[in-house]
Amino acid sequence: MNVMPMQQESAAGLPDAYAALHRAAAAERFPALARRLSWLNALEQLIQQNHDALIAAINSDFGQRSSVETRLGELFPSLEELRSARRQLRRWMKPQRRGVSIWFLPARNRVLPQPLGVVGIVVPWNYPLFLALGPLIGALAAGNRVMIKMSEFTPATGQLLAELVARYFEPDLVCVVNGGPELAQAFTRLPFDHLLFTGSTAVGHHVMRAAADNLTPVTLELGGKSPALVARDADFARAAESIVAGKLFNAGQTCVAPDYVLVNAKDRDRLLAMLDAAATRAYPTLANNPDYSNIINQRHYQRLQDWLSEARAAGAEIRQINPAAEDLSGSRKLPLTLVLNCPADCALLREEIFGPILPVVCYDNFDQALDYINARPRPLALYLFDSDPLRIEKTLHQTISGGVCINESVLHVIQHDMPFGGVGASGMGHYHGYEGFLTFSKLKPVFEQSRWSGSWMTRPPYGRTVQWLLRLMMRG
Repeated sequence: MNVMPMQQESAAGLPDAYAALHRAAAAERFPALARRLSWLNALEQLIQQNHDALIAAINSDFGQRSSVETRLGELFPSLEELRSARRQLRRWMKPQRRGVSIWFLPARNRVLPQPLGVVGIVVPWNYPLFLALGPLIGALAAGNRVMIKMSEFTPATGQLLAELVARYFEPDLVCVVNGGPELAQAFTRLPFDHLLFTGSTAVGHHVMRAAADNLTPVTLELGGKSPALVARDADFARAAESIVAGKLFNAGQTCVAPDYVLVNAKDRDRLLAMLDAAATRAYPTLANNPDYSNIINQRHYQRLQDWLSEARAAGAEIRQINPAAEDLSGSRKLPLTLVLNCPADCALLREEIFGPILPVVCYDNFDQALDYINARPRPLALYLFDSDPLRIEKTLHQTISGGVCINESVLHVIQHDMPFGGVGASGMGHYHGYEGFLTFSKLKPVFEQSRWSGSWMTRPPYGRTVQWLLRLMMRG
């Protein structure tokens, strides 16, 4: 795909673009069901009529991005979520009846989901399409106008999406902006009615501070070190296959990729052998394998190499799974790299890895493994491989994480009817499905008084009637 040099928007133009969206939201404060469905239909057409160009743009940005992974990890979940929202939108929009205390009958209560207005979405580079369109679906379903900031690390995708959005949507409904850190800072300072940011925890701190100036509510989808906990009773072959699939999808550049493995010391070598075998079956070659993706750029590739060097110098054992013993120098392909006996103060055990490097940490008993997880910041995901129902329930109730997969990895993210979000250092708030609709809506409570109301009895001047009534009310 030949991509023209990307035109970077100036931060100075952001207020005008925001103002156009804000005016349109004010002119249509509650878009009807038919309007919202037409927006979702337009988005489906954008995806279906341009999926080859979108795949090519993402491949261009990565230098090598598996087209199958783009379909599985970006196009399919976007379409799945869009179609689910379209099927359920009438029910989501319907006012919800709520109970009324006996003391206020025959009044009526209901909750009305109302659009917020203008939503801002900051998109990372690792899944530039799904992490733009997923939030966009929820925001449009809820009746909002949307401004999207794409990552400067995916310029081809950013430019193409900006062109397609301009073609399929009115400019005062959805707009896409592209630019570097200066534009990103200006973007997060706009007075959005809601701001959704997906990215690192470190940058999330800055986004939240910028949003605070306008009291803009935020949803932060961050990351962290998501553990894969392998119990002694696990199906080790199945666990290894799942861990390898989750870790090597998009070359580990996934916020919910298994970040490290916890395994009983007595089972370590058995698991290592199965991880090696699973990776070899999945990727018998790497250098010219179209199914194995690149690290996004040289900066991130060098970061991973530096962290490996630090761990090696600290005494860790490094095992690379390179089945064909290929020379990968000069490329940005990094094989699955198992790290054993890594000191706890090394970056590989402190920072989110975001690459195909997998530290293996041993435990002596299951409770010790849970203690290890709980002693660290709350992860975005936790993967438990076990067959014991009691131990599964114990893990669910004694750990806190954004989401959990049992005997699987990663797939909870693309369940269209499940909320996705972090907790603590891994984020705040949810989106996807109905929870996404709620995130971008204000649940407005409406109390409707009846002409037969007895509320006059509680108004001043207070006399014997209200005293008598209060005795009844307080008695319970």
